[in-house]
Amino acid sequence: EANVLREATAYKDAFDLLGQAVEKLPNVPELLYDYAMAAEKVDRLDVLESNLRKLIALKPDHAHALNALGYTLADRTDRLQEAHQLIDQALKLSPDDPFIQDSMGWVLYRLGRVDEGRAYLERAFKSRPDPEIAAHLGEVLWMQGRRDEAQRIWQDTLKEHPGNEVLQGVIKKHAQ
Repeated sequence: EANVLREATAYKDAFDLLGQAVEKLPNVPELLYDYAMAAEKVDRLDVLESNLRKLIALKPDHAHALNALGYTLADRTDRLQEAHQLIDQALKLSPDDPFIQDSMGWVLYRLGRVDEGRAYLERAFKSRPDPEIAAHLGEVLWMQGRRDEAQRIWQDTLKEHPGNEVLQGVIKKHAQ
């Protein structure tokens, strides 16, 4: 039911529904993860962080929980060293996961290690041309002055994923 609500962009309803489920089943890893991801959509980073930390305490080898917390810290806070440590743990557990590679690229970029970050993002995008990875790679290329290349990646990916909010947002940000 929460997935249906998410797909209908009823993020607050999905968040509320998952919150009720977590109250009833507080130690179910899948629910903790889904609730944390729903919390991000309604800008409740406190709920995201507390649920992911609980999940990591229950399952320290949960690469996606480590990655989600690390990425959120890298993207939405200035806690970049902590984010890097979490993503590094996730990458050690799942080195070929393109989403974790994307997170590592993004945190390295945010730390000012732009070339190193771009290498991770290029590897992730080559492995999986996902619209959010495209948004990050294009952002880094744009900041390096490689604007034509960034726009080409964004536009090509937008053709395949016209409704992606993250990709649309980054294109709009740089169209000004």
